[in-house]
Amino acid sequence: MRCPHCGNFDDKVIESRTLAKGAAIRRRRECNGCGYRFTSYERIEDKQFMVIKRDGRREPFDRQKIERGVVRALEKRPVSQMSIESLINEIEDSTAILGEANHEIDAAVIGNLVLEKLENLDKVAYIRFASVYRHFNDLDEFVREIQKMGGHT
Repeated sequence: MRCPHCGNFDDKVIESRTLAKGAAIRRRRECNGCGYRFTSYERIEDKQFMVIKRDGRREPFDRQKIERGVVRALEKRPVSQMSIESLINEIEDSTAILGEANHEIDAAVIGNLVLEKLENLDKVAYIRFASVYRHFNDLDEFVREIQKMGGHT
């Protein structure tokens, strides 16, 4: 694997760890050229399934899209990187199971999965994600969402 620091292709694996119930492997690597340490991931690539958008368009499922939304919602929150990775893996696994039958899943199902997982992990991140996902237009919508959460805390 090419070192992201110096471009050298000679590295060694220092540590391997199984993630997502065996569906992925995280490897810590060290470049033999410059000594830089970095992380790589291996995951099984199944048949691509499609996400049905609100307007009816279909696009390939993109794990990175979920990751960007979750990371943005959790920005500056006291949540470890390992917890974030676990959450994203859980969402990806659930999405794959729900979309398995016909290789399609509704975008709303994915959005609701993200909301459910974030609500259990961090309430502030939940509100941040919900405000974008549900297109809150004013303060009243924020207040209503927070009041709904009041029964879940």
